This record gives sequence, structure tokens and C-alpha cells, in this order.
Amino acid sequence: TFQLKFHRFILPEFNTHRQLSRNFSSSRAIALSKIIEQVVFEPALPVHWGKNQAGMQASEELSGASLDAAHKGWLKASEAAVEAAKALAAAGVHKQVVNRLLEPFQWVSGVVTATEWDNFFELRAHPDAQPEIQALAYLMKQKMKDSVPKILKNGEWHLPYVQPYEFADYGDDIELLKKVSAARCCRVSYLKHDGTNANIKEDLALCD
Repeated sequence: TFQLKFHRFILPEFNTHRQLSRNFSSSRAIALSKIIEQVVFEPALPVHWGKNQAGMQASEELSGASLDAAHKGWLKASEAAVEAAKALAAAGVHKQVVNRLLEPFQWVSGVVTATEWDNFFELRAHPDAQPEIQALAYLMKQKMKDSVPKILKNGEWHLPYVQPYEFADYGDDIELLKKVSAARCCRVSYLKHDGTNANIKEDLALCD
């Protein structure tokens, strides 16, 4: 299981891997003000500014004045998208429409679980992959290599986001902890979208 944050514009590529069970933050679920804040102060930028050429891959990157112009152009586009989103919101348009304008400049957060990752890494941790998903895949591969898995015994459950103290407090009620883990995966992370911690009561209500 990984908790990931990456460029939203590569989410369609990520979702082509059907062996992955995943849940990502939704543009429809997050307040417009939060998304605008992220786009203004932390816009998702390309990791490689490839020079235009034939084919799917750009082997050569822009440099000098061309690179500077490309960077400024992307930021200008993000600023224009923010202004357009504000105008639509002022006209009374719902966030499920307005937030779509900002997606090219958003980050997306998600929880992803799989039993087998070889195919994903063979395709994405590869020079021919889109640079942003390539960077993500190399980081994931390294994190997996560095991790020390906890071996579960027969009857034990893999429960993301359940904390050690919660196992200690509620270990006799595995059904409760399964609901807590499911709710926190549903929420995409242990923290709610407003940055505050969830609690057991809220988790159970969300699961139900």
C-alpha cells in the first residue's frame, strides 16, 4: 500500500493499471477555495520541459530563454484558470464544474494497494514513460525497496491508517478497526480535507 501525491494530469495514465486498487481525492469533493489556494501557492508543474519533436517522447529539454518562457507560460495559464474559476463561482456555478478548470494545475492524493507491482514498474520506471509518472514510479520503487514489511500472522488484517495505540485500545474489536481503516482510505488520508484529524466516531459514521 502506498499513499501518493502526484500531478493530476497523469492520473488517467496511472488508472490504466487495473491490478491496482486505488482511491484518489476528487475535484468534486474539495472546496473551490482550497483548490485555488493550492493552484496559486503550489501549482503542479511539469518535471521536464521537453522540446517539441516528432513522437511521444521528448528526449531533449528546453533551456535558457525558451525554458524560462515555457515556465512563465504555464504559470500564466494557471493564473488564467484561477480567474475563470472565480468568475464561474461568482455566477453561481457548482464546484463540480468549476473545479474541473483547475485540474491541469492540481496535485492529486490517493491510497493505492496491489499484490503485484512488477508490470507497473516495468512500464513506468522507464525512460519512455511520461516524465512525471516516471519520476513517481522511480520514487515508489525505491520506497518499496527501503521498506521493512510487517509480516502478518494467519487471521491478522492489513489495516492502513490504524495507529498502534488504536490496535492497543481496540484490538479485541477487529470489525471496528476494519471500518476505521476503510473510512480513512475512503477519505484518502488519515487527515480530513480541512487538515484536522478524524476520530473513531466520525470514521464509523463515514464507513456506514
